[in-house]
Amino acid sequence: MDSSIQEVNAKIRDASAPLKDLTREIGKVIVGQQYLVDRLLMALLADGHILIEGVPGLAKTLSVRTLSQAIEAHFQRIQFTPDLLPADVVGTLVYNPKDGNFSTKKGPIFTNIILADEINRAPSKVQSALLEAMQERQVTIGNETFPLPVPFLVLATQNPIEQEGTYPLPEAQVDRFMLKLVVTYPNKKEEKEILERMSTGRAIKVSPVMNLNKIMELRQLMNQIYIDDKVKDYILDLVFATRNPQDYKLEELKPLISYGASPRASIMLTLASKAHAFLQGRGYVTPDDVKQIGMDVLRHRVLITYEAEAEDMTSDDVVKKIFDQVEVP
Repeated sequence: MDSSIQEVNAKIRDASAPLKDLTREIGKVIVGQQYLVDRLLMALLADGHILIEGVPGLAKTLSVRTLSQAIEAHFQRIQFTPDLLPADVVGTLVYNPKDGNFSTKKGPIFTNIILADEINRAPSKVQSALLEAMQERQVTIGNETFPLPVPFLVLATQNPIEQEGTYPLPEAQVDRFMLKLVVTYPNKKEEKEILERMSTGRAIKVSPVMNLNKIMELRQLMNQIYIDDKVKDYILDLVFATRNPQDYKLEELKPLISYGASPRASIMLTLASKAHAFLQGRGYVTPDDVKQIGMDVLRHRVLITYEAEAEDMTSDDVVKKIFDQVEVP
């Protein structure tokens, strides 16, 4: 291994220790859900947004709130409803009749971590208000543009079983989420521990173990993680296989895919793989990092056809076939 890679590897190994402390602190409140907690930390490191899908009661909101408490971050929750307006999210101009001027009233989006709860319950004009914030990390109110705090993460939840009174998210917005997580039920042992922990009536105190400056330091360090050209080519092969499956001996997927993943998928898969390597205490990315995080990056970016739906296939099934077929370096 090259000496510079060994040096980065040693730095990452040392720097990943506080992340283990952070995981333990979150574990005081959250039982199980290691998959969700790891992905939240990856988003924090890679400066990406997360869309979390799961039935009610799986600690999605609690996990996000606990994370914000453990890193001393400002946290806001917005309950998305059909009558929500863009001004309720980003803010608005307020007229002052005394002097005849307008003053800016900033909305709840001016925070470090924002939980967009049941995001698919708000109409498209509210979703559009989030686009600029998610991509540009800024918000325009009237004629003035305001930068958002750093770091800034949108963690959105949606309920997969109740479709009444919901709106499909615009594809442009869905693509801006680095990861889409599908959260499942805890096992029996975990649920017993949840029952014992949460039925005592005692509040569980979460202590800050990391501040925002430390997170920005870790982000700078994550940028130094080495990724070999063969791994980069593997990432590109996976993304291109969603667009041209016939080039990768996946002709049977051609009629099942309506649109493949965008170039943003290649960027997000690279960043997420680096973040995964960081959590493992490594200063270099392996193909296994790409495999571990790949489904979460690609599942919401591969749009399937009606033919696929008729065959009871999901985007997860399509992405899995691609991972099974594309050659690993």
